[in-house]
Amino acid sequence: MVNMGSVDFNLELHVEKILNGEGMEVTGIDSAPEQIKPVTLRKTVCYIVSALIFNCKKEILMVQEAKQECYGRWYLPAGRMEEGESIEEAMKREVREEAGLECQPISLIQVQEQGPQWVRFAFLAEVTGGTLKTEAQADAESLQACWWDRESPLPLRGRDILSLIESGLRYQEKPWFAPVLPLDLPCPVVCQRLVLSFAAGIYVWLLVSKGPQGAKAVSGRSVSSEEEERSRQRRRSSELATDPTDVHLPVALSTKTHTVTWAAHRLVQECMPSCYYDLDVNTHGLLSVQHGGRAPGKTDGLCFNTLVSLTLERRGGGGAGPPTEPGGEPANPPPVETDQYHWYKVDSPVLRDNILRRIRQGSTLPVLSLY
Repeated sequence: MVNMGSVDFNLELHVEKILNGEGMEVTGIDSAPEQIKPVTLRKTVCYIVSALIFNCKKEILMVQEAKQECYGRWYLPAGRMEEGESIEEAMKREVREEAGLECQPISLIQVQEQGPQWVRFAFLAEVTGGTLKTEAQADAESLQACWWDRESPLPLRGRDILSLIESGLRYQEKPWFAPVLPLDLPCPVVCQRLVLSFAAGIYVWLLVSKGPQGAKAVSGRSVSSEEEERSRQRRRSSELATDPTDVHLPVALSTKTHTVTWAAHRLVQECMPSCYYDLDVNTHGLLSVQHGGRAPGKTDGLCFNTLVSLTLERRGGGGAGPPTEPGGEPANPPPVETDQYHWYKVDSPVLRDNILRRIRQGSTLPVLSLY
């Protein structure tokens, strides 16, 4: 006999951890539109880091490019991650090589993506040592570094950094989300763990997966469709082998076009095909980022813990307020049309308030799709 109280407690404990910026190992993929294959840094994925560092005058650290295609132009310290590095280590190395300074990260400010093949992590950081690189120290990494007041003329490599600089200044003055630094948790693929909620009044439901019935194991090798089908048949033939206590937040494989912004849409379409076009799927931002690239080719993936809310799209200008049924009662979440997933009604008032507050205040790490 399953103690459902312990199931509820474990699930809500895990959700609370994710909401508070912690992470959990990825052991399976619940939603995958394609064959699951481990990603490889610099071959199938490219991760870029950049640093926003201000001095006491609110001037921004800039470096002069040495690359032929943008020679002499100025940009933030930035570059590609190398094999075996953590995201944080890559950022520190780029600042050291290009600007001559040692630094410490304060928080990620934004994640930008152009499909899983290209993801950029922008950090707010502070100087802890070193000396500013001069023209006499020019090398293949950069020509020199300087502090820019953002008003003096400076030939920029690209204007895309201007909005990032403004975000960094705003966060420094008044943070709107708790500091987020990458968590050292390895994953072989680029995926998302979705905190996908539906709210009506004071009630909150979470979409959860029932675990082994549908999840595809994550390992260092690819899984063929034949192997998946054999595994699925074995699971179906022996329901007793499925652990009913393994109820968890769904993990979705990222697509080739939109790393973060499409996985929730795809999952909702899988679960609720009949009413998908009557729903608004809102990806609010990231709660944490997991990466551990210590084993190149095996742990080069990412897991984005993502906050998403689902609302009923109002037809004909229904006005503000929580969704309701015709009789005025709070609406139930849309029906799930697959056995693998179901709605879990959150019992804990503290957890309900935490979810609603994060959604209403927009207190998540922003993610921007450039596709």
